[in-house]
Amino acid sequence: MIDRLRSLPGFHPDLRWIALLAPRRTVTPRSLPVLRTLTRAIRGKDPDVYVLEPGVAVRWFRPSTARGDEPGPALLWIHGGGYVFGRAAQDDALCRRFAEELGITVASVEYRLAPEHSYPVPVEDCSRIYEWLTRRPEVDASRIAIGGASAGGGLAAALAFRARDREIPPPVFQLLVYPMLDDRTGAGPRHTRLWDERSNRFGWESYLGAADRSEAVPARRDDLGDLPPAWIGVGSHDLFFAENREYADRLASAGVPCGFHIVEGAFHGFDLVASRKRVAQGFFDEQCAVLADALGVRRSRGDLGEC
Repeated sequence: MIDRLRSLPGFHPDLRWIALLAPRRTVTPRSLPVLRTLTRAIRGKDPDVYVLEPGVAVRWFRPSTARGDEPGPALLWIHGGGYVFGRAAQDDALCRRFAEELGITVASVEYRLAPEHSYPVPVEDCSRIYEWLTRRPEVDASRIAIGGASAGGGLAAALAFRARDREIPPPVFQLLVYPMLDDRTGAGPRHTRLWDERSNRFGWESYLGAADRSEAVPARRDDLGDLPPAWIGVGSHDLFFAENREYADRLASAGVPCGFHIVEGAFHGFDLVASRKRVAQGFFDEQCAVLADALGVRRSRGDLGEC
């Protein structure tokens, strides 16, 4: 076991034991029903929940410092799951940490999943909740950031295009955590974990259906101008590393400020399966720093526990 651990190529020291045990892929047509059953069992942290229609809801987090309905900044957060599984409750602890650390409202999106609900349904669900958020009395519509992880990051990127093209009040920032942006991505780094080319192909095929890919896939969009400033964070051992770097470069070339944060030796979803590790804590800290700057808030830096 020790010899195998030492032979792991380039994984971050905090992640080597997990990388030794973690599978290369988690989602296949066969495993999908099991994963959905497991995520349905997640209880979450019992926040307020607003149901807009069956399958479309908001889990609502307010900081302990909130003062009534006084409007303030907010984050719209979109969960991951390859477009085919997951639910908002899986990120309750993370959303509560964002709310308390930054003193902001966090609205966590429950959207309908592919393949039962292919494009454009999931992004339209996110767009509807975003517009609902802009009308909330507790929210300053001029200070809303959008963000998400993996497929949630891809939906956040797609939502930014929706807001621009439909002249919806624009978000001020995009927080894209190892976002799933490009259906053309094939083999990535040799030693990936949790999400590989086969899982990626299945997720995209389920999500896209018969959609026009030049519109539905963020990385295929030609015009990236006039989008909100962005931050993209990804591990060097993530399947999405190259596509994320290319998208960040394209945003910058289009005049959109975009920070690109690399976590050396980290694989896809590392911060979820190793949330206690220093590398994951630092990744969260970086996200809080860029959100605080974008939303014009001061951080509490309290002891918020773990995701």
